[in-house]
Amino acid sequence: MAGSDRDGSTGSAPAGAGLPATPSYDLVVVGGGIVGLATAFAATNAGLSVAVVEREPRLANHQTGNNSNVIHSGLYYAPGGYKARLAVAGCAETVAFCREYDLPHQVCGKLVVATEPEELPRLDALARRGEANGVENHRLDEHGMKTYEPDVRGLAALWVPSTGICDYRSVAEKLGELVEKGGGEVHLGRAVTGFARRPSDVVVRTSGGDLLGKRVVVCGGLRCDELATLAGADPGVRIVPFRGEYSGFSERAASLVRGLIYPVPDPEFPFLGVHATRGIDGHVHAGPNAVLAMAREGYDWRTIRPAELLGTLTYPGMIRIARKHWRYGIGEVQRSLSRKAMVRQIQRMLPDVTAEDLHPAGAGVRAQAVKADGTLVDDFLFLDQPGSDGAGGAGSILHVLNAPSPAATAALPIGREILGRLGAAA
Repeated sequence: MAGSDRDGSTGSAPAGAGLPATPSYDLVVVGGGIVGLATAFAATNAGLSVAVVEREPRLANHQTGNNSNVIHSGLYYAPGGYKARLAVAGCAETVAFCREYDLPHQVCGKLVVATEPEELPRLDALARRGEANGVENHRLDEHGMKTYEPDVRGLAALWVPSTGICDYRSVAEKLGELVEKGGGEVHLGRAVTGFARRPSDVVVRTSGGDLLGKRVVVCGGLRCDELATLAGADPGVRIVPFRGEYSGFSERAASLVRGLIYPVPDPEFPFLGVHATRGIDGHVHAGPNAVLAMAREGYDWRTIRPAELLGTLTYPGMIRIARKHWRYGIGEVQRSLSRKAMVRQIQRMLPDVTAEDLHPAGAGVRAQAVKADGTLVDDFLFLDQPGSDGAGGAGSILHVLNAPSPAATAALPIGREILGRLGAAA
């Protein structure tokens, strides 16, 4: 990984100053998560000069490196939206990428299980949505589901054979390696401190010196709204951090799970619910729940940043969410603090798991974009700051303001989508 700026002849140092020229690129990508790296990868494949700037000392340190590592099929998402279109393509591409570069993965399929009668119509709706998105799925009765998961309990289920598992940190690190092999640069430990838009380029100010980008893409994850404001844009949303905690299974309980077991999601909330996943390392975990994090990078209850927490709690959108979903929120907190509460959720599908089978297994923080009216943004969300020509040309910045699950699955096509929006692929 690059640790310092390169010298170049295209920079902006004053004549005779004796200073190295500010390095210049066709594209500067802010953010070293999987979406930013996939964008940089697409750019190097298009023959562009690229720099990735990441404030952490390693790639994929936040959402990418702390998720359930599921390769999503595209079953859940509204037909025609970004999620549906890009997840279906991304599912196949992620598997192909892992095969090409010998990265750990498995196409194991998953069960989506209805455990209550009122969930059956929602299960049928999911099947129709999957069909509309081109996702193969099969309706199973109580006996049919046990062919795939003998220890599961439910009334009916959907079997989705294209779903898989991988290690998204490994995928992201491979993308970073390929970016560098393609002539791009990856700068770690460099926080972005400002932007200055000019007619022909954008000055990206960082803690390690300035970079010039003809175009800039900001994939800032948990800080994307702050970075948009720093660039002089009105993001129109605020990132509310929701922590998702995972519970590991004992060896005995892990033997009850062959692959992936999901509940039928609640359509009133943009989370898929507590699911059981056998990872590529063979360990089984269940989760995530969804509790409000006390900091943008609040991976546990001990991490509290008062200013960030106050900003979240006083945001009008968060106040409206709390009013609407307070009962749901209380349940999530109970599952966070009590193994007995967590196991009751798991036992709906896996009745033989006990509280004694569970142990903490890490957490992730989801960067959820929320509008001031309390709407939780459900699809990928982009914000353009056009260049001097009024389009995505020189001097433009594109902000990725919402990239929740299945962004990791969809990252490769998202990268090309971003490049196309910038007009940078030509």
